[in-house]
Amino acid sequence: MSLQPAKRSEGRILLTARWLVGHARGRHRLYENGEIVFEDGVVIFVGHGFPGEVARRIDYGNALIGPGFVDLDALSDLDTTILAYDNQPAWKKGRVWPRSYLEAGPYEMYSREELAFQKKHAFATLIRNGITTALPIASLFYRAWGETVQEFEDAAEAAASLGIRAYLGPAYRTGNQLVEADGRIVTHYDEARGLAELDAAIDFAKRHDGAAGGLIRGMFAPDRIETSTAELLRRTAAAVRELDVPVRLHCCQSKIEYDLVLAQHGMSPPEWLASLGFLSERSLLPHGTVVSGSRLVDRPGRDLEIIRDAGAAIVHCPLVSGRHGNAIDHFGRYREMGLKIGMGTDTSPPDMIMNLQVGMILARTMAGSVGAVRSENYYDAATVGGADALGRTDLGRLEPGARADITVFDLDRPHLGQVIDPIQTMLLTGHGRDFSTVIIDGRFVMEERVIPGIDEASDNARAQKQFEGVMARYPERTLGHPPESEIFSSSYPVERAGA
Repeated sequence: MSLQPAKRSEGRILLTARWLVGHARGRHRLYENGEIVFEDGVVIFVGHGFPGEVARRIDYGNALIGPGFVDLDALSDLDTTILAYDNQPAWKKGRVWPRSYLEAGPYEMYSREELAFQKKHAFATLIRNGITTALPIASLFYRAWGETVQEFEDAAEAAASLGIRAYLGPAYRTGNQLVEADGRIVTHYDEARGLAELDAAIDFAKRHDGAAGGLIRGMFAPDRIETSTAELLRRTAAAVRELDVPVRLHCCQSKIEYDLVLAQHGMSPPEWLASLGFLSERSLLPHGTVVSGSRLVDRPGRDLEIIRDAGAAIVHCPLVSGRHGNAIDHFGRYREMGLKIGMGTDTSPPDMIMNLQVGMILARTMAGSVGAVRSENYYDAATVGGADALGRTDLGRLEPGARADITVFDLDRPHLGQVIDPIQTMLLTGHGRDFSTVIIDGRFVMEERVIPGIDEASDNARAQKQFEGVMARYPERTLGHPPESEIFSSSYPVERAGA
């Protein structure tokens, strides 16, 4: 495989704009009419009045230059949240395999070509939303079991060709939730299969960590805590220590998950992970909403303290959580406790700004106070918070020595209204589509909303067709195998021509 990113522009490049988010003395700072200079993918100056010579100077005018967002749970398939949005409960609507589907033999509902397209389409969409570092996440509902190495070979090629910074590794599991004919949710295990997938993931990480000039890094992605056996998690933790790469495990995200882990192991999810030696500073845990002391858990405990004391990070995904009627309680309290918090989009659109906006609304609502959280707290989580969770002090901030992962947010967009403070305006009226330019590792990967080699309209049409193909297969893996029309409701009666 080539895995060669596009060449960087030669020489020093200076960018300037009405506002610049630089980083100095341990925190972000706003530079009015500031300048940033980078060379060979590295920031060499942030401030005013750069004294040296430059090969190129770009003035973006009324704009905000800032660090790229770090997305620790970045959607990398065609999001099916819309299929569950008004179609519940999940176990009746094909979101949990019925035993009849398992016994018939689960199969890959996407071809290799379709999976490769999904990754490239998703990576381009992340770039359009100002996300420069991504840890992909995809559903396993449509898979024969876990993700494949072959698929991630293609994902690495796609990431390198687009120039996005990506942490990659196929998701694996030793178990899968099933719904019985009477509606009971149980877990089916195939530990040998899951451990073989872990071995393949370890080999993938060894071969790809540091590829594409450092843009591609390895990670481990056991799918969910309730679909993992103790042996899988122990071996994963050992591989994390050996290779020093991050591991992401969805944890404390639903009442079903929490109750299953409690019933099977006699401990809460964080308690069980701690007993296995799984938690560390390399652990990333989406979503952290269902924990001891939360409104869904009538059980005393120290779940959040366990996560904090281990140095693990909560991956906060407020948009997808809120869509399903859930929220952490609350962002301000988690910060005050000293928890590490990064951000994830985990749904479509992967609009990090929308996630920050929804997060602020939910935090203030849960706390009952407008003072519970401020705009800069959420902006920090999407930049330095995510970078620090990865152990990357060279990402998520713009200061000398950091990688040149830079975004340009257009403040002249009419819908933004009046600008008093650029970060507050972004988090009040902004959208991911307000980014005009994205630079990753010193390469211009998007300029004036154009990504080289990507036809957005054509890709969207292809994605829609592919999405409809999966919808047509839903009856096969839905309890009772009802027709598609019974699985997915319509907002209003549909009138069709000639009917």
